[in-house]
Amino acid sequence: MPAASKARKLPRWYLVPVRVLLLTFLFALVAFALSLLLGIVGIVIRGRLGGIHPDLALAYRHIALPVAAATSGVVLIAVTVVEVRRYRQVKALRRIEEASR
Repeated sequence: MPAASKARKLPRWYLVPVRVLLLTFLFALVAFALSLLLGIVGIVIRGRLGGIHPDLALAYRHIALPVAAATSGVVLIAVTVVEVRRYRQVKALRRIEEASR
């Protein structure tokens, strides 16, 4: 029984890349959605004020996609740093806990 509880307590290193990729994807998706919404609203407002027919494909190509790409790069680096720190901290705390028994 003690071996099973010890195996469960150890942090799993192979979950770090999974969490990093999942969080990066989610943040990129949210950034894409918000920038697309703001881009469409901005293009429609400019079209109304200028009296021209707005081309909403510009919101995808020139606003939402670059913003999502830049955001995903920044988030990938930030989440990697946070998750590696978290993994190392949990690992150290578990070792301290085992040593104190």
